[in-house]
Amino acid sequence: MKKVNIGGVPEHFNLAWYLTLKNGEYKDQDINLRWHDYHGGTGAMTKALRSGEIDMAVILTEGIVKDIIEDNPSKIVQTFVQTPLNWGIHVAADSDFKTIDDIKGTRAAISRYGSGSHLMAYINAKNNNWDLEKDLKFEVIKNLDGAIRGLTENKADYFMWEKFTTKPYVDNGIFRRIGNCPSPWPCFVIAASDKFIENNEEQLKTILEIINQTTADFKSIPSIDKTIANRYEQELEDVQEWLSLTEWSQSVMNEKTIKNVQNQLYDLKIISKKVDYSKLIHKL
Repeated sequence: MKKVNIGGVPEHFNLAWYLTLKNGEYKDQDINLRWHDYHGGTGAMTKALRSGEIDMAVILTEGIVKDIIEDNPSKIVQTFVQTPLNWGIHVAADSDFKTIDDIKGTRAAISRYGSGSHLMAYINAKNNNWDLEKDLKFEVIKNLDGAIRGLTENKADYFMWEKFTTKPYVDNGIFRRIGNCPSPWPCFVIAASDKFIENNEEQLKTILEIINQTTADFKSIPSIDKTIANRYEQELEDVQEWLSLTEWSQSVMNEKTIKNVQNQLYDLKIISKKVDYSKLIHKL
């Protein structure tokens, strides 16, 4: 049986992987797929792909594009979630900040440099016509728990994270959300290391076929909203709203979308060069 290590964030977007693993669908195809939770998000996963700790990752588009351009020996093999990620902009519940204008020039809590929370701070700054040199400051907090400590202990001033994941903390009075910032592209992709693609193309195809069958029918799984609400400790109405806004993908990201991602990252000086589509994408 072929062992394959895959990483992702332990969030509702990835429930389809849990369901297919629970059903033993990979083992039926002689694949021992091992899921690894990465609470540190994109930056932790790009590092794990580079080191060979994992073979595949379900990862934010902007983070893996940046890291491949910076010589991570991996490729995007498919879009996973087609719709943008809606990033909530959060401050401590008792802070004096009330609007996005108020946080201009203050400290953004980020999980690590190169992470989604880091890169999206630039997108938010651009959307609000901030000076990218002067108006962005960063404090590394590693993960969501670190953000809770960072904001409540005044080590950082605001924190960007997917708004439904953080909503329980808003409801509990730990965070206050002062705005939203959708990613300007499909949010999650599936990436694999070049070494894994080269040596295991058939297994990779099989894994994608299995997950795609589940995501194609995901919304019609009986009581899926209740399953998500229970597993991720979210309100049922929030889950239902999230499901209505989210579309999964079963196809490869097209050249036009990749060009748009690179253009925006280049304009924000997040990447220093743009590369050919074939450097970023592997079509099976």
